[in-house]
Amino acid sequence: MSRLLVVNTSQLVTLAGPARPRIGAELRELAIIPGGAMIAEDGVIAAVGTRSEIEPQAEDAEVIDAGGRLATPGFVDAHTHLVFAGNRADEFEKRCAGATYQEIAAQGGGIRSTVRKTCAAREDQLLQAATRHAKWFLQGGTTTIEAKSGYGLTIDDELKILRVIRRIGQTTSLRTVPTFLGAHEIPEEYAGRADDYISLVTEEMLPRIADEKLAEFCDIFCEAKVFNLDQARRVLSAAKSHGLGLRMHADQFTSFGASDLAAELGAKTCDHLEQTQPASIAALTAAGIQPVLLPGSVYAIGSHKYPDARAMIEAGLAIVFATDFNPGSSPTTSMRTVMSLACTQMKMTPAEALTAATINAAYSLNRGHESGSLEPGKAADFVIHDAEDYRELPYFFGDYQAVAVFARGLQCIAH
Repeated sequence: MSRLLVVNTSQLVTLAGPARPRIGAELRELAIIPGGAMIAEDGVIAAVGTRSEIEPQAEDAEVIDAGGRLATPGFVDAHTHLVFAGNRADEFEKRCAGATYQEIAAQGGGIRSTVRKTCAAREDQLLQAATRHAKWFLQGGTTTIEAKSGYGLTIDDELKILRVIRRIGQTTSLRTVPTFLGAHEIPEEYAGRADDYISLVTEEMLPRIADEKLAEFCDIFCEAKVFNLDQARRVLSAAKSHGLGLRMHADQFTSFGASDLAAELGAKTCDHLEQTQPASIAALTAAGIQPVLLPGSVYAIGSHKYPDARAMIEAGLAIVFATDFNPGSSPTTSMRTVMSLACTQMKMTPAEALTAATINAAYSLNRGHESGSLEPGKAADFVIHDAEDYRELPYFFGDYQAVAVFARGLQCIAH
């Protein structure tokens, strides 16, 4: 049996609490143990408490001295596009010169640009690129991610991407939760025939993916100029019939009922929500859907319209923050940067932001029983930060990296 004893923390932020996502005032309750200690056995947390309580139980354990630093659960990033080829630095330059994200997409750039590069790449090349991205996540203290397909848009290429997501979870320390996003964009060869492409997604892609058990969730980009409500209903209803959980890109650029459809269909999450109206917030609350908010993408495309997180909290929604890591609209793996944006641009408290980036995110991925907090029986996924207080996480932002990251009790990053 392998045993770890973590001692000499300034704060052990456990986020212990009810076995469900946190809402309202609960978002600020971090269950901090000053100077706390923790024992992990074979990658699972065995005991958490004060140093005087825990240390006598840890005979023959390997000692991890936090050096008077902050220890938290590993971040859980509930919305990423992990696997893609190339980048879109050229489009970034165009946006800096005044072009909008939508204008670039209309000229053949945007998602379709990455689709062309990704389809041209071999599976081993995509694995190499995704392994590099996985290292970035781990270096920033993220130990679990949701990872979407969506840069293939053909049966073979979507399967290729989902296989790479699975391999990342097998070959790196980063835990991956796969989502099928075949309805991410209308392929160039289906221009003017979106309904035909939706038939391909529902009648050919989804059955293969379900048979090969390559995804846990299905997502769709529901926007006025991409996939409409009827098409979204077809895809998500088909996914539900194959036993997949539902997620939805909704209300990012326009508000025309996407989040209401997510509520009607019982989606697990509704993501983006920059344009969501009060009535839709009420519908999401009534349906118990978790909103996944992506301030990094608002910032990166030069928008100023952030989701109304305060209204969502007041309505009783269990909010989540995620990076939306992708090569076009949010090229960041840093959950600390996202937390900082949440605090400065959306007027969240640091405690609310940390809860939304850990335990609430874990529940949005059906992983709340094993990740997102430091409690006995859960995976020993934790981070030692070069900080003394949890409020420093969003306060200092930029290219900061964690001092040490542990996944399943094994140290995978050290600085």
